[in-house]
Amino acid sequence: MPKFVMLPPLDDLRTEWARRLSDTLPELEVVAPETDDDVLREIVDADAAFGWVPPEALKLATKLKWLQNPDAGPFHGYYYPELVDHPVTISNPRGIYFDHISHHVMMFILGLSRGLPYYHRAQIDARWDQDARKSQYVNLPESTVLIFGVGGIGRETARLCNEFGARVIGIEARPERDMPNVEVHGPEELDRYLPEADFVVSTVPHTPETEGMWNLERFKIMKSTAYLVNIGRGRTMKIDELADAIESGEIAGCGLDVFEEEPLPANHKLWQLENVLLTPHVAVKDAENLPERRYEIILENARRFLSGRELINVVDKEKWY
Repeated sequence: MPKFVMLPPLDDLRTEWARRLSDTLPELEVVAPETDDDVLREIVDADAAFGWVPPEALKLATKLKWLQNPDAGPFHGYYYPELVDHPVTISNPRGIYFDHISHHVMMFILGLSRGLPYYHRAQIDARWDQDARKSQYVNLPESTVLIFGVGGIGRETARLCNEFGARVIGIEARPERDMPNVEVHGPEELDRYLPEADFVVSTVPHTPETEGMWNLERFKIMKSTAYLVNIGRGRTMKIDELADAIESGEIAGCGLDVFEEEPLPANHKLWQLENVLLTPHVAVKDAENLPERRYEIILENARRFLSGRELINVVDKEKWY
């Protein structure tokens, strides 16, 4: 009987998933070790697992064929060299965040397009100031939105931007679905299209290729009236260079939910810049349907694994996504 290991840290949710998976697929042996020593014992004859396999456990995992990553954009270090070189197939839950995070993106776009940061500061000061906005008004039906990463989140963001009448340019390394009303180009075309964008939205994970890609060199390519929105991963952006670019007028402002360093230090000047919207990595916080969506992907892949079918959401381990 194939063996599936639900790796620590175990909590009520993972324990419940292990029970449900065992009940639904009795032909799969599901175990949930609680300690590191238990993991080292159980991983030896495991065929599949959910979570993170530390290097010392991977050395013992001689039968491991499938690993389900809990996150679409995992912590830095999840894909260490030995795991990348291992023959195990890794899948992830990409696509489950599409609506929640795209709505967060639209909050940033709509707020920045109408000067909300300026009016919010006036509100805090109890100041009635109809001329508070200092940035140029952006009419969405006349705007261009460039989305770097048009997977599940980016595709839904593109659809919403289309509904507002915006032109949408998508930059994607591996397009998986047709996207009507979106101009799709490869990553090598990014710098060509950046100067056309009124809003640049980054949804990409942190990978060797994307680390620090949003930097002063790229900000200088953008319009001085353009805004940058990042809801992908903070390590894709040089936060000090972003603050400098906004302060110097290279770009107009930004909306960020992720940061190169989290929490963002209280003394960072980005907090004080005017045309900026910041949220503390909360785009999917308290979204009640995400645990069930994540479990459904585990269950679907477990069924596919048992029947020898191709898994969904397979990761390119060398690219980390």
